[in-house]
Amino acid sequence: MLQGVNHLTLATGDLDKSLAFYVDLLGCRPRVRWARGAYLTLGELWLCLSCDAPRPARDYSHVAFGIPAEHFAPFCARLRAAGVDEWQANRSEGDSFYLKDPDGHRLEIHVGDLESRLASLREAPYQGLIWFD
Repeated sequence: MLQGVNHLTLATGDLDKSLAFYVDLLGCRPRVRWARGAYLTLGELWLCLSCDAPRPARDYSHVAFGIPAEHFAPFCARLRAAGVDEWQANRSEGDSFYLKDPDGHRLEIHVGDLESRLASLREAPYQGLIWFD
């Protein structure tokens, strides 16, 4: 039986640039590095950066990282000052900042969790919304 997400692997064309992005800008903790990759952690997340030809999704697929509300604005200001590429404006519940990593993988910095999202759906349901509980 599945237990949840084990790890996330992202392809990178430039390991040094990706390490600087994920460690220096996003605050991941580097654990090990080898010739063609690295393992990082961020809270409970195990992130693998693997050297390969990146082909990031061109759809809405993305990875969202949580952040406390009080840290959101200064964190996003630091990312903007670093010149990160923003890929969309926030259109959903909770503060969100949408950015791309150096290889073009789509990321989100988000304030809130599933419970806050569900609460917002009680107030303003999506078209065709069906509740399962």
